[in-house]
Amino acid sequence: MLTPDFQLKQDENTLTIIINAPHARVTDTEIFIEDDEFRFHSKPYFLRLSLPGNIVENGHEKAAYDSDKGVFTIVVPKETPGEVFEGLDMLTSLLTPKSQKLKKPVIEVIKKDDEEESQSVEEEEEEEEEFDWQVEQKPYKEQELSLDGEKYGFANQKSGIFKRLQDEVYEIVDLPDPEHCTPTDRRTLREQAEGEKFDPDHYIADLYDDDNIQHLMQYDPPWCYSTKDATVEFTDEEKEKMKNLPQKEYLLDDAMVTTLYLGLIDILFGYAYTVRTNEGEDNVESGWTICKLSSTLSWLETFNSLEDVVLSCLRRSLSYPLYRHYELSKLVLHDVHRILAAGKQQVLRCLLDIHKILGESYPRYILNDLYITDYCVWIQTASNKRIKNLASVLEKVKVSKEDVGFDLVTLEMSAAETETDKSDSEEALVNSLKAVSLKQAKDDSDDSDDDSSESYGSNDDDSDQNSDDINSVQSDKVQNIHQEKI
Repeated sequence: MLTPDFQLKQDENTLTIIINAPHARVTDTEIFIEDDEFRFHSKPYFLRLSLPGNIVENGHEKAAYDSDKGVFTIVVPKETPGEVFEGLDMLTSLLTPKSQKLKKPVIEVIKKDDEEESQSVEEEEEEEEEFDWQVEQKPYKEQELSLDGEKYGFANQKSGIFKRLQDEVYEIVDLPDPEHCTPTDRRTLREQAEGEKFDPDHYIADLYDDDNIQHLMQYDPPWCYSTKDATVEFTDEEKEKMKNLPQKEYLLDDAMVTTLYLGLIDILFGYAYTVRTNEGEDNVESGWTICKLSSTLSWLETFNSLEDVVLSCLRRSLSYPLYRHYELSKLVLHDVHRILAAGKQQVLRCLLDIHKILGESYPRYILNDLYITDYCVWIQTASNKRIKNLASVLEKVKVSKEDVGFDLVTLEMSAAETETDKSDSEEALVNSLKAVSLKQAKDDSDDSDDDSSESYGSNDDDSDQNSDDINSVQSDKVQNIHQEKI
């Protein structure tokens, strides 16, 4: 049976289900409605939806078929008029059968007066708004290595994967021997590798020669146009990908859920950096950049606090990619904040894009199986309020250059002093060249004056000689006249 393309719309009183089934046998079509379950069957198509609210079959439901387009349009009344069905664009969640969904225990409160009940509701709402994004720290205990090896992947549910990959391990993750490296050792080795990779010359070069970086910082990525109340419209390709995701839910404790949210920030940072520095275009390095900047994907890291995530993102962005600029890295963190603040639809769209990029990057597609596929499924059922709360808390996290390490402050001060000395040296050289030029100009002027004096003296001698010649001629004329008179 084929799962048809579909979309859901709603108004105050009804839910509209639009099903694209061009090859359906209209005469054999069956529609089933019960509580929050909707089923559609028309060979060769079958669609079963688990809805976020109840619908009813009360005689006001309608169905129509457009033979030219092969589209069924089914309008069903809501059981509770005015109820808003959330998550109608989370297709994977809608396709997951109720039998696979884990139901939370229902607690019945007995003998509680109205005042106590009201106070309880207020406390529950307050607890729902406040989240502790710190994972509880537990003393380390030496444990025997399990037969399956160390756990990693989404919610630490995988192990033994890298045993079969052999040499390909080093093309996928930076972590040596993933099957036997504990989480504590992963962080120690990661920070050591980052320290060895950090290049002071590269960092200073990007600090002072930053024309390209400033241009990238002016770029507006797609999520800049998303607001808290904006609705993300998924493309047909994204809808198809959601339909093909596995249909399952996860049994997770609170600590693990917090760890997943922290890992989400780490993964989104690598993606946001790639989008910004490539100005929205994918290239052959996109998969490498996403994985390299994400400690989750490159070191199978798990985080205990928001500060740990932020520091990891900053350190790796200053050690590995082409552009290593502190202000650029801070701006990318703000990009992550805006993605989360836009809601889980925007987060899901980014995760689907990551899934596509890694799927086309051999052998990094393995990381889709380890992390991204499960993230795409899980985020569809995640709390939108909690995601936006995470965005708000992320925006308030304060870290300094001293916290990042690498002696950035000292390095920048030394570079500034060197730049000042260089500027002083260049100024002294310019002044020296000016002095030489002035002296040369003066010497040339003196030589010119001497030549003028010599020229003037020569003219006087010539005048005297000319005067003597004139006197001689006049004397000869007088003598001739005297002789004529005699």
